[in-house]
Amino acid sequence: MESTTTSVPKSDADNWENFRDEDTMQQQSAILAEEAEKIPFIGDKEPISALAVEYQSGSPILMQKIKVLDEQYSSIRRTRGDGNCFFRSFMFSYLEHILETQDKVEVDRITVNVEECKKTLQNLGYADFIFEDFFALFLEQLESVIQGKDTSISHNELVTRSRDQSISDYVVMFFRFVTSGEIQKRSEFFEPFILGLTNSTVDQFCKSSVEPMGEESDHVHITALSDALGVPIRVVYLDRSSCDTGGISVTMIFYTPSNACRLALTLAREDGSDLTRPYMD
Repeated sequence: MESTTTSVPKSDADNWENFRDEDTMQQQSAILAEEAEKIPFIGDKEPISALAVEYQSGSPILMQKIKVLDEQYSSIRRTRGDGNCFFRSFMFSYLEHILETQDKVEVDRITVNVEECKKTLQNLGYADFIFEDFFALFLEQLESVIQGKDTSISHNELVTRSRDQSISDYVVMFFRFVTSGEIQKRSEFFEPFILGLTNSTVDQFCKSSVEPMGEESDHVHITALSDALGVPIRVVYLDRSSCDTGGISVTMIFYTPSNACRLALTLAREDGSDLTRPYMD
């Protein structure tokens, strides 16, 4: 008896492999999203020593770096690792600073900058209805942390609002549009950095990697936001690298705009992840 073999056309086989790869990626994304949702957008304040407990069975270098951080900072706040970590971290850190200092001069300064950012988007051809609600909500949150008004909020209320998705996401979108506008306005400056990350044009990069929710932030995003709002940012990297001399030091990158205000926000980036442990004071 003759045996017959049925072969699958190569194109069908390739499609099946692509489908399996895409299906696997979707499953992995769903699992990561489910895990992320167990963590609030902005966590409670914890001592730096909490990291030591978490990594006690891990890299000795990490443990030593955590000890260094413990000598410099008093606490951390964890944020949900959903790709919006940097912007949520910036949001809470900045608003908390204004709430604690009641720095009305800084509020006036950044309000002027926000208006300039709005004009930038208008000059780039964005219709007001696309971004105006996000800008309005940020300014509303900014005003609410100044005390002495009927609309003023407490520190606990700030934490609650920062965990409210309807508010938090709108403020994140405000920062994303500010960042996108700054990148496009100074496209010649940012283009070489963007080409180092992707083959996209500046416009494509902003549309695909800056404006959409859930897209992670890198050097370009941080630089653009810091420059646009005039707020210095210090990023602390908690990684397993050691310095050339064999000693232990924590890598810090400073983003200082030419029109910098008097404060500086400190954010931390954990090894191999987005900015998920962002706030130290």
